[in-house]
Amino acid sequence: MSPGRGRAVPPPPPHGRKAKDRLAAIAAAEGLSLRAYLARLAETLLTPAGRAERAEKALAASKEWNGYAPTAVEEQDLDSELDRRLAQVTSR
Repeated sequence: MSPGRGRAVPPPPPHGRKAKDRLAAIAAAEGLSLRAYLARLAETLLTPAGRAERAEKALAASKEWNGYAPTAVEEQDLDSELDRRLAQVTSR
């Protein structure tokens, strides 16, 4: 049965509850309901397609501005280097 039809919905897992409580506290500190806070947050995030579009535009602008046009292999090498550096920083 679906929620609201006589059957109780099981509680979220403990880690999900902690995340929800944390987000609710952040929202309250900003004078917002959790729903309003999440709606505002969603407006600031890009979908995977949006990120890809932004990356394409940035690459085109870079190529137009300074002629930089990395190959697929160079892009992969740069991605790997960025991943390595992020892992190094986040492991501290």
